[in-house]
Amino acid sequence: MLEAIYLDGTEDTPKIVLDKANNAFEISGRSLPEDAAEFYEPILNWLEKYEGQENPKTNFMFKLEYFNTASSKLILDILSKLETIEGASVTWFYHEDDEDMEEAGEEFSELVDIPFDFKTY
Repeated sequence: MLEAIYLDGTEDTPKIVLDKANNAFEISGRSLPEDAAEFYEPILNWLEKYEGQENPKTNFMFKLEYFNTASSKLILDILSKLETIEGASVTWFYHEDDEDMEEAGEEFSELVDIPFDFKTY
């Protein structure tokens, strides 16, 4: 059984939920960890294991208020990994006043071949 990952968000790191049993996949909050590669490594490893035993549908939710450049590369790595997961889709949440976050989501959606759904909150 694939162990779920639950990390509470901090001022510098996002909340992470990777829970196959409850079909919950979410990255939310602020992402500016000191070492983005190290922070996101367990998430990429988890998705690696999830591939091949994935749920019929995997809707991955991004609800980020802010992320730095280093995080954006790793978000793209996560999205690239999702491309290899059957039935994966993304819901990209952004604050209705946050054009930067909306544009970031649109840019990501053009770089990967996964259905994206945009929602404001």
